[in-house]
Amino acid sequence: MRILVWGAAGAVGSRVAREAVARGHQVTSVGRSGPVRGDAADPDDVARLSAGHDVVISATRPRPGSEGELVAAAKGLLIGLRGSGVRLILVGGAASLIVPGAEVQLVDSPGFPVELRPIALACNEQYDVVRAAGDLDWTYVSPPALLEPGERTGRYRKGYDHLVTDAHGNSTISMEDFAIALVDEAERAEHVRQRFTVGY
Repeated sequence: MRILVWGAAGAVGSRVAREAVARGHQVTSVGRSGPVRGDAADPDDVARLSAGHDVVISATRPRPGSEGELVAAAKGLLIGLRGSGVRLILVGGAASLIVPGAEVQLVDSPGFPVELRPIALACNEQYDVVRAAGDLDWTYVSPPALLEPGERTGRYRKGYDHLVTDAHGNSTISMEDFAIALVDEAERAEHVRQRFTVGY
C-alpha cells in the first residue's frame, strides 16, 4: 500500500511510519520540517501530497496553547481528501471515551487533570468535525487514557466508545503497539466511518 503519514516526526507518527515500512508498505512522511513539508490544515497541501496514496494516517499534535490547530487540521484533511478515494485514519483523543462503570466521558471524570482539559476539549471538537463528514471514508482512533513510549508486544484489545481497561482498571498501551493497531486498520479497513479505541 501507499501510505501518507502526517505528523511523521512526532512520537506516534514516527512509530506508525516505521511499522508501515517494516511491513513493506511505501510510506510518505510529512511534517512541518523534513524532506516533505505540508500543512494538514491547508486543503490544497492535503490534496497535492495525498494524490496517488491509498491511505492517509494523521498523527499531528499541537503545541500547548495551540490546541485549536487540531480542529483546523481535521477540517483541512477532510476537505483536501474529499472525492479522492483516499481513506483517512485520524489519531484523536481519549477524552470522549466513556469510563466503564462510571458512564461519563473521561474528560468529565473525577480527577481528570485540569491542565489537559484544553487538548481534551479540542479532541472532542475534532471528533465532532470528523463524524459530520458523510462523504469520506474516515476512521477515528482514540488512544487509551495513557499512551507512552514502550515495548512492541504485538498485542492489543479493541473497544468502541468505552475505554479499554485491564483487570485493574488501567487504560494504557505503548506507542509501539498503538502504531500496530493503526497500520492494521490501514491494511484491513475494519472500521470505516467509525471510531474505535485500543488498550491492553
